[in-house]
Amino acid sequence: MNRFLLFLILIVCISSCNISKDKSRNSYSVSTELVSTSGRTSEKKDSSLILINSASAIHFKAKTDTLIVDFELPETDHAYINLEISDTYKGRFKVKKSLPLKFPLNDRTGFHDISIFKATEASTGAVIVKKIEAFEIDKLDLPKRPEIEFIGNSITCGMGADTLEIPCGNGEWYDQHNAYMAYGPRIARALDTDFKLNCVSGMGMYRNWNDEDQPVMPDVYENLYLNSDSKEKANFENAPDIISIALGTNDFSLGDGEKKRTEFNREKFTTAYIDFVEMLFSKYPNVKIALLDSPMLNAEQKSILSDVFKEIKNEFLEKEITIFQFKNISPGGCTGHPDIENHEAMAKQLIPFFRNLLKS
Repeated sequence: MNRFLLFLILIVCISSCNISKDKSRNSYSVSTELVSTSGRTSEKKDSSLILINSASAIHFKAKTDTLIVDFELPETDHAYINLEISDTYKGRFKVKKSLPLKFPLNDRTGFHDISIFKATEASTGAVIVKKIEAFEIDKLDLPKRPEIEFIGNSITCGMGADTLEIPCGNGEWYDQHNAYMAYGPRIARALDTDFKLNCVSGMGMYRNWNDEDQPVMPDVYENLYLNSDSKEKANFENAPDIISIALGTNDFSLGDGEKKRTEFNREKFTTAYIDFVEMLFSKYPNVKIALLDSPMLNAEQKSILSDVFKEIKNEFLEKEITIFQFKNISPGGCTGHPDIENHEAMAKQLIPFFRNLLKS
């Protein structure tokens, strides 16, 4: 009998301890008073935060045994985020409607630096961070560092790059997106800089991958959601130190081979590119601009792009414009896109280039 009573007391104690531990976890609204943000984000009236573009993120400090984050997906049934804890990458995680994500931290005594990045792009729909559950959270004051803005298409977004869990041809078209592991964020982490990605899959400078009458990057860049909705504009108050532009692959593209496609129009492309660069300088007069070609173009296309870049540079002789040409790679990702290893190789090519730009 005594042993039985002792067993019951032990069970009650364990249960009460667990309840006590659960009760000590608090629920926090995700307002900009408690978290820092990067990339294109927007705060809702209920203090939730909208992650809009590729690798847009929230950053905060948390003390807890298990971090619980509630998300809302207004446009899709699932999405993906990347998690970084104290500068260590923890992976890509699938976000489902009405299902919070739980991340064990294994240390409930000290604060951890937490960063949650949107792995998918603006055109796949917003990811809204609603609530954080932890023992305690605090704002993470991000250090002032140089910033590189990467403008581009699907390659810059990291589309088709992550095939570790879902092979190509399976799931939704964005199921292999991994913006965090794309070449731009890799460069930024290697050089200890901030970054933002403003990219849209399929977009070009004067025409897109499979159309010639839909909005292109110069049309959507100023709009907050990188689409044709001009009601909300992006914030251009904080100038990046460098803007990297990697567009042109889709302008050269032959499309799906079924839809009628005209020959590449070099004049239209060059004019659109010059106008876009001029618009960027109007927002950021002292920014350095890097013009990147693509590791996916053939020799003739790369030659044309090189000549166009020289024309652009000559249009802005008083500005700092530099040109970078990739060594071609064999894409291992989905639908002819670079995979994660390809992005690492691209970043390795670019790191010395951007390091010199930051020093100049």
